[in-house]
Amino acid sequence: DFFKRQGSEYIDSLEPTYKTCISCVTCSATCTAAQFTDFSFRKVLLLIRRGDLSVADEIKKCMLCGKCTLVCPRGVNTRNVVLSIKKAVNHFNL
Repeated sequence: DFFKRQGSEYIDSLEPTYKTCISCVTCSATCTAAQFTDFSFRKVLLLIRRGDLSVADEIKKCMLCGKCTLVCPRGVNTRNVVLSIKKAVNHFNL
């Protein structure tokens, strides 16, 4: 519960567009990492919202190519969300 609450708030403080994601999966259609792994930005956000600590392993799959940011219909800076999650993982020593 601690990471669920604190982790989400921490990520939101670094990238406010994080909470505007509606999990439409548009980003996954262009995701380079998803072509080679089972990576999904939607899955990462779900893990964060659940407070699931396995997000630390999942986020390592992202290649930070930024294609997802270009296609997001809600204007979510997905690349910066990923970087913010990585900072949160380090901040909370996960």
